[in-house]
Formats: sequence, C-alpha cells, structure tokens
Amino acid sequence: MTLLAHDRYVDEIAHQVGQLRAVVTSGADLSATVPTCPDWRLEQLVRHMGGALRWVDLLVRTRGRENIPTEQVPEYDGPEPGCAPAVLDAWLAESGRLVVEALREAGPDAEVWAWAGVATSGFWARRMAHEITVHRADATLAAGLPYDVAPDIAADALDEWLELVEWVQRNAPHEAAKELRGPARSIHLHATDTAPDLNAEWLVELAEDGVHWRHGHEKATVALRGPLTSVLLAFYRRLPLDSLELEVLGERELLEFWLEKTTFG
Repeated sequence: MTLLAHDRYVDEIAHQVGQLRAVVTSGADLSATVPTCPDWRLEQLVRHMGGALRWVDLLVRTRGRENIPTEQVPEYDGPEPGCAPAVLDAWLAESGRLVVEALREAGPDAEVWAWAGVATSGFWARRMAHEITVHRADATLAAGLPYDVAPDIAADALDEWLELVEWVQRNAPHEAAKELRGPARSIHLHATDTAPDLNAEWLVELAEDGVHWRHGHEKATVALRGPLTSVLLAFYRRLPLDSLELEVLGERELLEFWLEKTTFG
C-alpha cells in the first residue's frame, strides 16, 4: 500500500502532541477514568503516551537493533504522580520534541528494531503518528472534548491497522488472531464523507488461509458505513457500533467477532 511521506507522519506526531497537551491543560479532571481504556485514568494515559514517545526516541536516536527495556529510557515514567497539569504538560512537550527531532534526523530508512513489518525509522514514524492519534481520541472522550483528525491520517491509520492484524496473524502466536481464520466471510468499510481520490473504502476478507484486504467498493458479509473519523474510531473499538453516525448492514455478528478478536493492538 502507498504510504504517506515520512515528514507527513512526523508533522502529525508534532500536531497530535500539541492536541494532547491541550487536553492536559484544558482543566479536565486528570483523575477521571478513560471510558475506552477503563484500566487507566486520564493522567495514566498521558504518561503512557509520553513514555512511548521517549522509548521510540531512544530506539531511533541510538539506531537500536533490539528492543530497549523501558527501565532504560530516561524519564520514561514522567514527573511525580498527581503533579500539577503544567508539569505533566511540560514533560509531554519535551517527549514530543525529542521523538520528532530523532525521526527527522533519521529519515525513513534508518535501520531500527521494530516489532512488526520493516525494521526502519519509517515504521516508527507511521506507528507513533497513529498511536497518538487514537490515544488522543481516548483522552478527548475522557475529557468530554471534541475530536477530529485529518482525512489522510485517518485513512492511513485504517490501512496500518489492517496491515498489523495481517502481520500478527501470520507471524505472532496470538490465539485470538488465529481465530479469524475460517470459512470465507468479508467486512466492507465505507467512509461516506471523503473525496473519491482518498480511496476510503476497504474490503477485509477472512478466509481459511488468513486475513486479506484491499481498497474497493464490493459486496460483503457485513458493511460498516459512516464518516471516516467515526469508522476509524469504531474499527479501533473507540466508538460503539450503534452510534447514530454509523450504519451496520448485514451480519453484525461478524463485525463484532472481528472487534473481539483484534484487541491485541
């Protein structure tokens, strides 16, 4: 599949860090439970994201050839729990600055350890752009704030998620992913609010030999239709399927089965 430019991913990381910082400084209750990640408080989600950015910064900056334990990442955990929002915001800002600088300096082709796909800095630029895009949705839902995302990023986030599901099913010993194999069935995702050149339709086929997917408008066992951002959030299990802006046509049980079995990301 065609990727976005490396600089586009890095720019988006910088943008999303700014947007997440705005949640931190909005006056939101940082002790509130995150509805879409109920094991976390909002402060914990922010710390998770900032720590992940610092971990990727160290991987890329050192051209790490193997995984780096988080215990070795400077300031991975951030400031003292329960600190003032301004202190947490400053740490998050620095986390974003570090990883953006490291990724810009490395470019897309530097060899860096990665847990899936091609082991390059480009993998991490794309992965972190989408990681923070989705976790910012978690944060805005917890804070009761509006959420939007650029169409090219939303569409590419869906591409990347399907690629990761495909990779995990073929390469990782994950029982839930293995259960996606079976009699031929299919899922159609259809964004209803985008320009045709964005190619924001997907057909996901579940077969005996694994998951396959492609862009296109085709009949399927079940279809999920709605605005692109809503389709993205629903497919990432951040928005209920019965939300008013979404439409499910066909065998809803298959879509629910997919969402249940793709919780490893």
